[in-house]
Amino acid sequence: MNDFTTPTIEYDQLWPLLVVFGVACLGLLVEAFLPRVYRYTAQVTLTIGGLVAALIGTVLVGRNLKDLGDGVAHGSLTAEQTIAVDGPAVFLWGLLLILAIAGAMLFAERQLEGGVSAFAGQASALPGTDAEREASTRGLEHTEVYPLLLFAVGGMMLFAAANDLLTLFVALEVLSLPLYLMCGLARRRRLLSQEAAMKYFLLGAFSSGFFLYGVALVYGFAGSMQFAEINEAVRNDAGNQLLLALGLGLLAVGLLFKVGAVPFQSWTPDVYQGAPTPVTAFMSAATKVAAFGALLRLFYVAFGSDRWSWQPMLWIIAILSMLVGVVLAIAQSDVKRMLAYSSVAHTGFLLTGVLGVQSAAELADGQVTSLQAVLFYLTTYGFATLGAFAVVSLVRDTTGEATLLSRWAGLGKESPLVAGIFAFFLLAMAGIPLTSGFVGKWAVFEVALSAGAWPVVAVAILSSIVAAFFYVRVIWLMYFSERDSDAPAVADPSVLTAAAIAVAVVATVLLGVLPGPVMDLAGTAGAFIR
Repeated sequence: MNDFTTPTIEYDQLWPLLVVFGVACLGLLVEAFLPRVYRYTAQVTLTIGGLVAALIGTVLVGRNLKDLGDGVAHGSLTAEQTIAVDGPAVFLWGLLLILAIAGAMLFAERQLEGGVSAFAGQASALPGTDAEREASTRGLEHTEVYPLLLFAVGGMMLFAAANDLLTLFVALEVLSLPLYLMCGLARRRRLLSQEAAMKYFLLGAFSSGFFLYGVALVYGFAGSMQFAEINEAVRNDAGNQLLLALGLGLLAVGLLFKVGAVPFQSWTPDVYQGAPTPVTAFMSAATKVAAFGALLRLFYVAFGSDRWSWQPMLWIIAILSMLVGVVLAIAQSDVKRMLAYSSVAHTGFLLTGVLGVQSAAELADGQVTSLQAVLFYLTTYGFATLGAFAVVSLVRDTTGEATLLSRWAGLGKESPLVAGIFAFFLLAMAGIPLTSGFVGKWAVFEVALSAGAWPVVAVAILSSIVAAFFYVRVIWLMYFSERDSDAPAVADPSVLTAAAIAVAVVATVLLGVLPGPVMDLAGTAGAFIR
């Protein structure tokens, strides 16, 4: 009889992750035992305080990573080699936590809705019933969204650091389930919100099924769940190539669904439009960061030796994502749907970076690696999209948010500051020089060219030109169109929302004018460890 070996958990390296999950559990106890009148203050304090503590912990963990391979990589494998706490993981943790803090500030906004949050007073009440009206009259709100936010953030952090397929699947479910719930909790337009949540849940469940089936096939091929051992099997086993190809394809379906790549993007516009705007802002930024972190690690570490099998697939998906995203964005009449299709196009741009050369040894001096370029692009996109959706929540009429583009006519005359901030975010997404988007696109295009993917780069440049049209169209509408007499007004946000928007503006400006420090930080993060 074999003796049981106690697993080793490196708490000194995993404690930022554990803080997030621990505070989420504490938030559930607050919901269970604290009177309703005190829950909002307690939950907001706990959530922001826990995220700040985890961010501080991430910085401390990052400073103490041990060097590997003469400094090419940094970090170590923890929790019985199931979680990789390395440079890229710590970089993604820090970015996720900063975006989550800004997202929590948007969740806590109460001034825009007359003293209540953007979340439904009683989610179990059917829309239009007496129970819903009573919940609205009493000013009820769901403070459970704060522990749900923390569970989603914890899942995202684990997703970006998972070093085996089973941990990757668990992380995928932990980050997804809270998002499904939060998407259906909008205070206004509840039917649209619930429809969005149902679509997201059903399609997400199908994608998770594909992913889990892919896990089974890859395990059957490699005999292991761990990325390093899968890579060894790929290098040494010439047989069972069909099993490997099927498993890799099904795994890709699950990950490409989360990043919103074509042809798995159909949920994106509906969910972005129907979800409460604070949830859309957080989800559009943080989910893409976590999913690309997992996608990069899976393809580079587990299947790096088989890149000639998956690169042609990513060529096609990147091209389709860019073309479909920009073409359908032109036809949109709702600003949230336009930004949703814009995010699909940005997924294509990010996949262009994934196609780049992987190792610094393969590049000339001064060139960036594909990992470095994608990490920088994720940073620029995360702040720009979160700030853009935060601004959308400010433009309101008597029915709530005014998201129809036609209603934004003349907004620049009503509120030059808000219109100017939104225009700035749009220009950053378009990749105009002196904005963060320009530097990000330059980086991913450069690494893709270094790898010989010039057809993808050509399509990316063409897509960027087309995308500039619908971004500039909104700016033209705000500044050069006549304002209707019943046009929406710009509401005054609370300090929390104003601070979140200010952080996004400052980050977008600095990343465009002074990209060097963050680009260098992404470079010093090093390579993924095995």
